[in-house]
Amino acid sequence: MAVERFEEAWPPETAGPVRYRWFHKLGAIIYVFFCFELGVFLVLFPWLDLWDQNFFSSLGPVWSGIWSSPYFRGAVSGLGIIDIGISFAEILRLRRFARRQD
Repeated sequence: MAVERFEEAWPPETAGPVRYRWFHKLGAIIYVFFCFELGVFLVLFPWLDLWDQNFFSSLGPVWSGIWSSPYFRGAVSGLGIIDIGISFAEILRLRRFARRQD
């Protein structure tokens, strides 16, 4: 029984630089806008009067207390800040679509 040698085939040869199409670029830009808008919403909405008018706050006094707690609102706003940070990180990653001059 012959033993195959895998060392010769590994690592595989690269096909060259990755070519991004227009829909890759458009998808990345839409993702940046989505993350930023969602982040701004999560930062601002917990502090508006509409926050208390929902299904969860009407479940009972315990849920209402948790929902209207400033700590819970701050946690939701913190998620929004993280989401805004993700959008800025993705803006920096948009450089991957720039063409390199060789």
